[in-house]
Amino acid sequence: MKAPIIIGYRVGDVEVGLDPNSSVGPIAYLDVKDIRSSLQAMIEVGAEIVQDVKDVGGGMLIARVKDADGNVVGFRQQSK
Repeated sequence: MKAPIIIGYRVGDVEVGLDPNSSVGPIAYLDVKDIRSSLQAMIEVGAEIVQDVKDVGGGMLIARVKDADGNVVGFRQQSK
């Protein structure tokens, strides 16, 4: 049986989601207020888009980038 798409961990007001099914190892997803501007900011400092913005249901948008060091990082945005 395949694990859920994202597993969330909450500590106080901070929640980090992990994708246990990634082919590059677990990916941490950071909550952002504006996913598109967050992606643009990463591109401007040398990151490349691995997965563009995708609606995964329930009002959740996710995207992934690879930073200049090759690390894959995810962003997620709750609908307003």
